[in-house]
Amino acid sequence: MIQARLFLMMLLQLAIWGAWAPKLFPYMGQLGFEPWQQSLVGSAWGIAAILGIFFSNQFADRNFSAERFLAVSNVIGGAALLACAYFTDFWSFFGAYLVFSLVYVPSMSVSNAIAFASLRDPAKHFGTIRMGGTVGWILVSWPFIFLLSADAGPEQVRLIFVVAAIVSFVFAAYSLTLPHTPPKRDAVGADPLAWREAIKLLGIPSIGVLFLVTFIDSVVHNGYFVMADAFLTNRVGIAGNLSMVVLSIGQVAEIVTMFILGSVLVRLGWKATMIIGILGHAARFLVFAFFPDSVPTIITVQLLHGVCYAFFFATVYIFVDAAFPKDVRSSAQGLFNLLILGIGNVAASFLFPALMAQFTVPGTDPGTTAVDYRTLFMVPAGMAVVAILLMAVFFRPAERAPASVAAT
Repeated sequence: MIQARLFLMMLLQLAIWGAWAPKLFPYMGQLGFEPWQQSLVGSAWGIAAILGIFFSNQFADRNFSAERFLAVSNVIGGAALLACAYFTDFWSFFGAYLVFSLVYVPSMSVSNAIAFASLRDPAKHFGTIRMGGTVGWILVSWPFIFLLSADAGPEQVRLIFVVAAIVSFVFAAYSLTLPHTPPKRDAVGADPLAWREAIKLLGIPSIGVLFLVTFIDSVVHNGYFVMADAFLTNRVGIAGNLSMVVLSIGQVAEIVTMFILGSVLVRLGWKATMIIGILGHAARFLVFAFFPDSVPTIITVQLLHGVCYAFFFATVYIFVDAAFPKDVRSSAQGLFNLLILGIGNVAASFLFPALMAQFTVPGTDPGTTAVDYRTLFMVPAGMAVVAILLMAVFFRPAERAPASVAAT
């Protein structure tokens, strides 16, 4: 069954990311990397997203079958992840992580393109397919309860990359079994440079506004991953080997929201669904800011992650598939991944470590310091509010809801 095969594809794709993402910045701190070095590592995804539009996604649209692209990418990515696990000096680590980023980031949009090309009604079924990624993120977090101790040092935490590498090699083999998705070399009237045709469509007002809002929300979203693990362990008091499991609660909620996404889009339409997704970000950071001493509240609010991701980012991917011509589908997905995984990631990687340093104040004990998380979290909450206002006032898509789903 095609949907089950695509579900497993997304499971493996996101499990690679979920294995290391929550612990990346704390791990770099353990290695003694300076804030600017950590930010430079965070910028690797931005470099990869930019280059992906002009090269990787271009190849998937015009030159290279998508499933073979995934296979090659994951072999290279798995090797780079193993290097990340054992390189402890900054430049070697950064070089390995950059290689991984260059092949992994474009593969995200290529996986989306395979899913959209293989589904008869993407707007109706993509949420369920993408739910596989959520399951993968959850599953890959559980082994670390046993692999890491409560106060795990870098010699243990580096296993995040080993686990990710194993999943990457498995995904490389599985990619060769995916539906054949050939490039669209002979699309009638097609621009030979697919990325150029995709960029031209940003001139459409609704797509241009969505592009801006996606950038803002992606900075907020990526900022969560930069700050959340340190907040949970240092401020809330959750053990280091349990923080990834606590963060994975958001992915559990994501399963539900992905499952109902199609019906929500029918009832609420593009705009309202996306606004609710952004509102989830604002609400979560406000709870972090004002209720850090209530462990049950902090754990419960992780459930909003499902709303944040499914109702905004997954909806964006569906909207892009509906709004852009099929012959540039990988490049169009790559264009928005430039924001979600690239520029937004870079901005968050530079902005939030700097803000954490700026809002570091003397601790309660002599000679100690602590981050003023209340002030810190007001920044992403305010950014989310700005994005909501832009979306509410200026986003006016040609269709209220996905036509294919709305007709069923």
